[in-house]
Order: sequence, then C-alpha cells, then structure tokens
Amino acid sequence: MPANEDWDPKVLKFIASTVESIRDRVAGIENRMGSFENRMDSMENRMDSMENRMDAGFTAVRGDIERVHLRLDSIERMLSARLDRVETEVSRLRSVVYLLVKDRPELLRLLGETSLS
Repeated sequence: MPANEDWDPKVLKFIASTVESIRDRVAGIENRMGSFENRMDSMENRMDSMENRMDAGFTAVRGDIERVHLRLDSIERMLSARLDRVETEVSRLRSVVYLLVKDRPELLRLLGETSLS
C-alpha cells in the first residue's frame, strides 16, 4: 500500500464525500424508518383505543338488550296474569248471567246465545 503522501487528494476527497453522502443517506433512512415506526405505533395505539371503545359500546348495547328483554318478560308475565284474571272474571260473570236467565231464554238471545250450555 502506498504511503499517505502518495494518495491523490482528489481521490481522497471523492472517497470522503462518498462516505459522507452514504452516511447521510443512511441517517436519513434511519430517521424515516424511526418516523414510520412512530406513526405505526401511533396508529396501533389508536386502533387499540378504538377497539376498546367498540368493545365497551357492544357490551353496553348487549346490556341494554338484556334489560329490555327482562322488562319485556316482566310485562308479558304481568299481562298474562291480568288476562287470566279477566278470563276468570268473565267466566264467573257468564255463570251468574246463565243462572239469572235460565228460566228466561229470551234474555239469552239478547246476549247472542240461543241455548243454555
């Protein structure tokens, strides 16, 4: 290898500038990669946050649906009990009416009945 004084200064400058240029490009690429990674991390965090909010929303909706379902079941039981009472009362009233008019069939015709059953 030749001694340092034998090297052409133009070649040394070229090598040095090329090395600097490569180092700058590598640094630029590293910066862009770091920026890209930061953006990806940020997007990932936002996606996680959105997913958590969606899960919470779905859970809330499921809870609301369950409460509505329970309320509808309660209303159904209440209406069924009331309807049973009404049917019982109507049956009692029919029995009383039939007992009251058994000797007067013309009154049964007014009720839409033609015979005693």
